[in-house]
This record gives sequence, structure tokens and C-alpha cells, in this order.
Amino acid sequence: MSTLRVTAEVLTVHEHPNADALELAQVGLYRAVVAKGAYRTGDAAVYIPEQAVLPAGLIEELGLTGRLAGSGADRVKAVRLRGELSQGIVCRPKALADVDLERAVEAGTDFAERLGITKWVPPIPPTMDGDVERALDLLPWVDIENIQRYPDVFEPGEQVVLTEKLHGSACLMTYVADEERVYASSKGFGGKSLALKEEARNLYWRAVRGHGVAETAARIAERLGARRVGIFGEVYGAGVQDLTYGADGRREDLGYAVFDVSVEVGGAVRWLDSAEVVEVLDGELPLVPRLFEGPYDSAEVLALASGRETVSGRGLHLREGLVIRPAVERYSPVTGGRAIAKAVSAAYLTRKGGTEYE
Repeated sequence: MSTLRVTAEVLTVHEHPNADALELAQVGLYRAVVAKGAYRTGDAAVYIPEQAVLPAGLIEELGLTGRLAGSGADRVKAVRLRGELSQGIVCRPKALADVDLERAVEAGTDFAERLGITKWVPPIPPTMDGDVERALDLLPWVDIENIQRYPDVFEPGEQVVLTEKLHGSACLMTYVADEERVYASSKGFGGKSLALKEEARNLYWRAVRGHGVAETAARIAERLGARRVGIFGEVYGAGVQDLTYGADGRREDLGYAVFDVSVEVGGAVRWLDSAEVVEVLDGELPLVPRLFEGPYDSAEVLALASGRETVSGRGLHLREGLVIRPAVERYSPVTGGRAIAKAVSAAYLTRKGGTEYE
């Protein structure tokens, strides 16, 4: 899940092709439906992204009572309005009437706290929950930003690798070589340096033990002289999320695919390049499907984010999206960390009855 920031942005306004009273306000590569005439190209306004939870007063002010998602009708979600995808909310809240939004754009000011906006936290099903313990040696995963919000993460023509983004639950496994210790965690717990205590019914431990993930990590540690090895995989199938890829997460052969590997060698932690991941796994663990390797083109990336899933080999349902990485790992001044981003399909965002467990 992306980080939550509510910021002022300079808008580009487009005509709505199917509604005379509406327009499309563009932020990055996102577009949000707005009332016609409310904004002009070059105006600054506040952008509230998807997965934001709004306070009741702001919902009422924006005229969105009963129109947002979630049990409390307070969560921002992508919707189609008169046939056009609308992602996020563009507004000028009364609470910021005294703020120079043009200056706030330059400063990158985050207004989430001032507006009482929080980030939506998905519920945790029993199979993904459990007793936890402090695990400072656990190698963490990172929040991945959406390329539509941050389109400058990659340069046109830069060599990238696109992998299919699976709709499951991220499993973090860290092997500590000098202790021969194994930690397993979810993305949510892992972000707090918490590991799940081993328990037979826990989804993540079933994936780690059932696929021999720790044994593979031990071999990688020996080969690279690493003190710690982190293997990051997606657990998927029926009982995990609404998209199953033909697998059953309730059985021993639950779906599992690796999407990243990090290692600590000589006291320094680094992410392995895409080609290195393939090499060190040496076919021992399944990998998320690779959809493209070559020069970066934003239009092609957004087009490839949609379509049918390729995990099952049968195109059983829609594709969630894709993850974009440079062929050679690097720092990004746009994200302030690792150069990595995601693109999510419109069909996935607007599907009915979807689950979003973390």
C-alpha cells in the first residue's frame, strides 16, 4: 500500500467526454472528476488520494455524504463517473482557506493531519493474524508508490523490468545465518518490526514451511556470505483474497510467488537486481510472472497494467496490475528511497465485491 500524503497540486483540466457539467482534473497521471468550471489548468488545489479516510465534517462539506466507500462511507475509492475513471478527490477545503496553495505546492506540504485525514488499514483475517514478537533483525518491505501519482520515478527509455502484481498477501521471511533463526511476518506487522510466532495454521508460516523458503534463504546466505537474507513473496489463492489465480490458500499447496530478495553482506543491506534474484533462487522457488523487460515507456506501462492474469496460465480473471523496477537497483530522489513503483488496472480498482486484506 502506498504512503498517504494529502498535498496541494497544480491541475491540468480536461473535458469530460460524456458529461456537459463535469470535467477531469489531472494530478500526475491520475484524473479526478470535478464540477465544470470549478478549476482551470494551472490552478492549485488539494488532492486527497485513494485509501484516505475522511472525517465526517469534511465529507459533509464536500457533499459526499453516503457516497464514499467502506462500512462508514468515509473511504476514498476509485469510481467511474459517467464512464470516466475518477481516482481521488480534488478540492479546496475551508480549513485551508488561509493557506497559499501555490506555495504549498512548492513546499510539498502534507495536510493530512490538519484535515483529520487518515490512512485506511485493511482488516486482518484470523489466518493472517497471530501472536507476535519483537524482531529487530526482520528485513522490512517498502511501501510502493503509484506511478500515476509519481510519474517521474523512471526516465523514458530507462531499462526496467515489469512483473505482474498479484492480489494476495505479502509474506516477509528473514533468515539470520549466524543464529540459524527464521522470522516470518506480514507487511503490516513487518513495518512495525514485529514477526509472527510460528503457528501451524498461520498463512505466512504455512507458505514458508510448505515451499521451503527458509532452506532456500540459507543456501543464498552461504553462497553470498550474507548474515541476513530476506525473501519476499506473495501468498495467494481462495481464502486469501477475492482473486485466486486457480490456487487454494486453505490447502498445503497454497499459492506462493517470490517478488523480491534483499541481503545483508558486510553490514550493508541491499536489494538484489532483477537478474540476481533469478540467479540466486535457481528455480527453487516460484517467481511472480515477468511481463516485460526493456526501455521504460509510461503509456505502454499503463496499458500493460490491465488485462488478464498470467499466473495460472489460463487467464482466469482480471490482472491487478504490475510492479516497475529498474533493471539495476538504484536510489530515486522522487520516492526518497528505492526506485520502484506500481501501476494498477482500472478494472481491478472498480471491481465489485473485492477484498483488500493486508
